[in-house]
Amino acid sequence: MLTANLARSRTTDETITPLFIDPSEARYRETARELLQLFEAHLNEPKGDLEAEIDELTVANTDYKIVQGFAKLLKDECEFEVVAPVDPHTIRQRLFEKANERYPIVRQPTLGEDTQKLEVYSAVADELGISLEDCYRGMYADLEDNKRLVRIGTRTAEQYASDASPSTTNLTGNSAEEYEHTDLTVDWLLTRYNLALAQAVLYDATEMRIRVWDHFGTVFSYMKLFGLMHRIYPIDGDGERVPSTDQATGYEAVLDGPASLFSKSQKYGIRMANFLPALPLCDRWELTAEILTDETIDETRQFRLDHTETLDSHYSAGDQFDSDVERTLAQKWARANTEWELVREDDVFDLGAEVMIPDFAVEHPDGRRAILEIVGFWTPEYLESKLAKIRQVEADNFILAVSERLDCANEDFGRTADRVLWFKTGIHVYDMVELVETVAASSDTTPASK
Repeated sequence: MLTANLARSRTTDETITPLFIDPSEARYRETARELLQLFEAHLNEPKGDLEAEIDELTVANTDYKIVQGFAKLLKDECEFEVVAPVDPHTIRQRLFEKANERYPIVRQPTLGEDTQKLEVYSAVADELGISLEDCYRGMYADLEDNKRLVRIGTRTAEQYASDASPSTTNLTGNSAEEYEHTDLTVDWLLTRYNLALAQAVLYDATEMRIRVWDHFGTVFSYMKLFGLMHRIYPIDGDGERVPSTDQATGYEAVLDGPASLFSKSQKYGIRMANFLPALPLCDRWELTAEILTDETIDETRQFRLDHTETLDSHYSAGDQFDSDVERTLAQKWARANTEWELVREDDVFDLGAEVMIPDFAVEHPDGRRAILEIVGFWTPEYLESKLAKIRQVEADNFILAVSERLDCANEDFGRTADRVLWFKTGIHVYDMVELVETVAASSDTTPASK
């Protein structure tokens, strides 16, 4: 994502709007192409050299924020590594020890200094079994500017080199289609940049409301994945709230933002921005957010966005785990010896004005199933809201896995109190199976929940 100093937006008395670029505009396409060529040319080269070239390109371009923004997004897709035949710390230690043996450090250089230096480097290179050049370059290879660019996107220098044949478009050529041979294209960079501009606005959101009319499970899964506090309501085709899920054609989610929680935690703000790419996975969606523009007087502006902006998402629409606890449970379940299967849940519990989407279902081949909700770490305020929703669930096959770190007890869960499995660091599969077997109901007797 973009850093705050690279964000570009326009603020009026009432609204804040990202300054999106037109991906079809020639000057932006040319700048993106130049940067892609620049990064490719610096494969296996020091990061400092790449940064210097980017700075030169920035100076020559009046849209310096855009150039630096493009470069930041490309660097996010790159891998820089320490490249040295021997650990740089070892090389430095040997050099300093050898230099100390040969001559003392003096304030004034002597005529023999260069010769002595060469002798030290040569001696250490021989001891370590490396070349004199490797010894010299490797001494500070672990400094950030000296790290080497070893991967761009999903491709390495070897893969780029293998494409440089008469039958393949050379990536250093001038063809407008040249970058279709790599996963990082001009179009990819320009569309990712627009998405990043929108994400940067959300760093200071006090509240975000989203409405979606399709792909509910995917969107809500990403909402949980990034640990966003949320409340979900059924809505009709016009976005108005309706009394029950039976009348719903979509759902509205109210997300508390970083400026309203944890004393405006920037870490939480990044979570909010990270969630945004989940929305373009839907065919129809809307976002409205309140953005804090002046913290000293709590002044805010409104930010609106919807599917008509044609933002593209780089997220997967496949199954996502909402937390490490869920991921670990799924991994352990896959290794366990049990007929019960853990599956992603897509049920929606109708709680009247609100809804709740559980985390998993646990299903048996004979048709029995239980519905599992994991209650991990939340703020006290959000936990209170979560408990209130859990107490409204009437399904007898609804079970809970609750972290012992939370300030609550069995009686806080209402009629589900006798179906709680407490855990410390992780959930034990067979303890869960034992609980499931006592409450699981046949799928044809489970009350409809959506």
